[in-house]
Amino acid sequence: MSKKRNNRKNKKKNQKELEDTSKSKYHLTKEILSYVLIIVIAVILSAHLNVVVSGSMEPSFYRGDIVAIENVHTYYGMQEFDPYNDIKINDVVVYDAQWYPEPVIHRVIDINEINGSKYYTIKGDNNEVEDPYLVSPEQIRAKVITIGDNLLIIPKIGYITLWFRGL
Repeated sequence: MSKKRNNRKNKKKNQKELEDTSKSKYHLTKEILSYVLIIVIAVILSAHLNVVVSGSMEPSFYRGDIVAIENVHTYYGMQEFDPYNDIKINDVVVYDAQWYPEPVIHRVIDINEINGSKYYTIKGDNNEVEDPYLVSPEQIRAKVITIGDNLLIIPKIGYITLWFRGL
């Protein structure tokens, strides 16, 4: 009798250990998947946020603010908007300027057609004059997202990035 009882106890013990191992693997898999999801979300968000480095767009947004953007080309192969057709006067765009080494975030104030090609006149809200050169659609990298008539901005958090970059 005691031998049968020991076998049953051992069987229950082994079954319990197997269940515990299975639960542990399930929880570990769940935890790993949650970390992967967080990393994927962070990568996607980082591609859609841009830190403002100057005061040229005040009072629309300020140095150190972060603006949410939609990209012309994402590094995962999507085109979120077309710089030839989806830009209107008053849109705020991020573009590669001929006159400044970093991308510039300014407002489109006019759309021009020269010899059959489209060009944008762009100006910072806080600047007295427009940017020195017309901007072609090929120079535009992104457009600041608006909700209604409001730009999507996260205030002041970008100062951390500016501090690390020494700007």
